[in-house]
This record gives sequence, C-alpha cells and structure tokens, in this order.
Amino acid sequence: MNASGTRSPEISIRGIGKSYSGVTVLHDIDLDIAPGEVHGLVGENGAGKSTLLKILGGAVRADQGTVQFDGERVQLGRPRDAIAHGVSLISQEGTLVPARPVLENVFLARWSQRGGFRQSHLDRQRYDELIGITGFDIDPAARVDTLPNGVQQQVEILRSLARGARVLALDEPTAVLAEHEKENLLALIRRLAASGTTIILVSHFLDEVLGVADRITVLRDGALVATGPSAGQTPRSLVQQMVGREIDVLYPEPAPVADSAPVVLAARGLSRGPVHDIDLQVRAGEILGIAGLVGSGRTETLRMLFGADRPTAGTVEMDGKNLGRPTPRRSMTAGIALVPESRKEQGLVMVRSVRENMALASLASRRTGPFVRLPAERAAVAKMSASVDVRAARADATIDTLSGGNQQKALFGKWLLRSPRALLIDEPTRGVDVAAKSQIHRLIVDLAAQGMAVICVSSEIEELLGLSHRVMVMRHGRAVAEFPRGTPREVLIAAAFGDQGEPA
Repeated sequence: MNASGTRSPEISIRGIGKSYSGVTVLHDIDLDIAPGEVHGLVGENGAGKSTLLKILGGAVRADQGTVQFDGERVQLGRPRDAIAHGVSLISQEGTLVPARPVLENVFLARWSQRGGFRQSHLDRQRYDELIGITGFDIDPAARVDTLPNGVQQQVEILRSLARGARVLALDEPTAVLAEHEKENLLALIRRLAASGTTIILVSHFLDEVLGVADRITVLRDGALVATGPSAGQTPRSLVQQMVGREIDVLYPEPAPVADSAPVVLAARGLSRGPVHDIDLQVRAGEILGIAGLVGSGRTETLRMLFGADRPTAGTVEMDGKNLGRPTPRRSMTAGIALVPESRKEQGLVMVRSVRENMALASLASRRTGPFVRLPAERAAVAKMSASVDVRAARADATIDTLSGGNQQKALFGKWLLRSPRALLIDEPTRGVDVAAKSQIHRLIVDLAAQGMAVICVSSEIEELLGLSHRVMVMRHGRAVAEFPRGTPREVLIAAAFGDQGEPA
C-alpha cells in the first residue's frame, strides 16, 4: 500500500507516438512499469523523456497508442484525467501559486468543507499527517514565493500525496537543488517506493538515477532502445546507449595557470543585502569555482561582479582598474560577461530567433547608425554557432525550438561574440543532457586555456572539482574557505554546511 492507502497500478504503454509540426518526438513506445517500482527514464535532450512523462501526467495528448492501468485502458488527455487515476506530474516549471501559503497550495481546490464552509482545522490535521509521512519541515503558513526552490518542490510533492497520488512522475526533480536537498529528495523517493508508490524519474544525473531506480529505460531520438535492471549499469554504459557512441564522462583537465599570469578580475569587500565582504581574484587562464548551499550568496556575488545588482560596499577591478559603480554596460565595456542561472528567464528571449539571441549582446559592433548590418550578423552568428556547436534547423528558428543543451550553448555563444576577458558562469550545465554537458565542460576549459579568466558557480560539487583550479566556499553570504584542485568532495560539503555537518 502507498501513502494514499491504495495499491499502485501496473502500467502498460503500447505503441505511444507523438509529433509536433511534423517532427516525431516519440515513436512506437512500448513500456511496462511495475507497481511500487522506481523507474528511471534517461536520454539526451530531445530524446522524448519529458514528452512521455507529460503524456502519463495528462499534460500532453498522445497521437497514437494506448495506456493501460491493471489491464484496463485509460484516457489521460487532461491533467484532471491523470489525477483521477492517481497520477501526479511534477514538472520542471512548477505549478504552485506563489502568493498563497503552503497549506492552501497543498489542498488547492480540494479543501475540507462542510455546508459550503472551509474546515481549515481538518486541512491542518491532514497536512500534519502528510508531514509525518514525508519527514518534511515546512511552515504551513509560509508564502510559497518566500521558500527556496528545494522547499517549493517539497510542497509540490505534498500536494501530489494529498491528491492520493499512486504514481509520481518527476521531471528533473533535482535540477535546481543543493547537494543536501538532492540527498533528502532521493531518500524520500526510496521511502515512497518502499511504501508502494510508483515513481517514474526523468533526470540527466545518471549517478542519481542509478542510485534509486530499480529499472531504467533509455530513449534515443524518440525511440526506446533499452529497458532493464539498473544493477550492472554504469554512467558510461548508459551514455553509450543514450547517444549510440562513446562519450568521455570524465572532466577535461584544465591547463596549469602560469605563475606570471596577471590578475584579470578582482573584488574587494563586495557587499549587498545578505552578502558581506567578498574578496576574490581570478587570473588569466584560471577557473575559480564557487560552491555553497542554495541561499549562500553565490549567484548574488556573480550579479554584483557584473553590475546586475549594485553593491552597497566594495570595489570591482578589471586589470587593476577600479570600475567605479558597476553597471552591466560598464562591465561589458571592460570585458566582463555573465552567463546567468536561468537561460529562459534571464539569458534568452525565447520567442525570438537563434540568430537574434546570439547577436543581442554584440549588436553595436555590427550597426551602422540605427541599422544592423544583417549579412555581418548572419556571418558572425554562423561562425560562432559552428564554434560552440549550436545545432538548429535554421538560424531564424525561434530559440524555444532548440533542446536545452543547444539553448545553453547559444547562450554561451551570445557572450563569446563579445570576446570577453572575464567570463562569469552561473550553473553552466543545468538542465542539459550528458553529451551537451561534456561539450560545455570542454568549452570552459578551452576558454581558460586561451587566457580567459573564468568564475563558475555550480550546485554540482563534482563539476566544480572537475573543472576548477580553486574552489571558494560560501556560507550565509560570506566566503568561508578556499580549496585547491584535488580536494575531496566531502571536505567542500563539510565547509558549505559548517563544522557540525549541518547548515551554519
């Protein structure tokens, strides 16, 4: 029995297909999922994983094929159909109401009522029962938009369980979580599965999938290429099935930094809001990693260095010259570029073309008066697209038609068209597949080898350890430690949490 007190169904998918504008994204998918199992779905961006999950969650209607629960055909054309059959989809975008409290979100449209009046005390009793099942610690009166991403995701899970979910379909659930939040969520997945809830997990983090999944299905170009037990699989074997060829899943070794390399970018006493007294410097050819928990001030530090957020104290220096009051325009002129945390919300204009997005940060270099020289723009974008391997059907296609990996590479290309000397990168590979991740890692190392100074923020400790010459650890808005390349992962995590192994 699962958390809802009912048995999870045996799911049988037969001949499922889906196309968008004549492009096939799923083709003839046959898949069986056993009650109470954790089933991993892996594949490159564009392989069809999220589409298959959305079909099960009622968010997308299949063009062909059938879905059966316990041998009976079910219709999942709308989210309410899936919910009625006990399927709850938790997508990357999130579906909470930000301005309302946790309790209202958990029981949204399913509040306890008597005679037309809400019975809030009954909802609170039900809420406490769910907290007991999950082990979460969330104030029911807190507004959702005041909560960290990891806690908001916990609220989504509580709402799914409150709806009586027998099947949880999770799309990249750990993509925006800090290390300890990931571990907590994976532990919850194991507990829910042990209680009988079926979990279908889509993730690019192959180690996580291997750690919790009973069986794994690999999709490639919309087709199912393998399904089998996770035992005996490795990240390398999964990657080979996903892409049909060998890919090096190890991090490229960064070139040594010359002793004579000059300091390119430096900050002294940088402060704003919860971030205090940040001192750092990065030399030509060096990759400085910044680690820390969500809310530690990593992103805020990059935004101050770029001038997107104005520091209330401290200085930023480029080539030893004080930039004065930092602004994005002044930073860009000085040779600083920022690849932001969210490509969709901060880095790209999703309704505009690939060409327009990549050219946006360097328009002035190809402008005559108020007019853009389009031939020069097309040539520059084509050359950069080839350099960073952006794969698009055509440069004038809207950028939202690209996979996450190609969108991220286009975002890098947008800033590299300015030929920056200092590159600030916030979450360089969030939401991209393993092949694109390998390309981006190689790109970052190659840029540093060419003399660029790089500062990289990542929630993936292994990524920072694999790419960086040094890693600075932040906790509660302060830089608390710095470690050289080769430092064990456990040491960085302990520094991020504090001396006692829990958030300081």
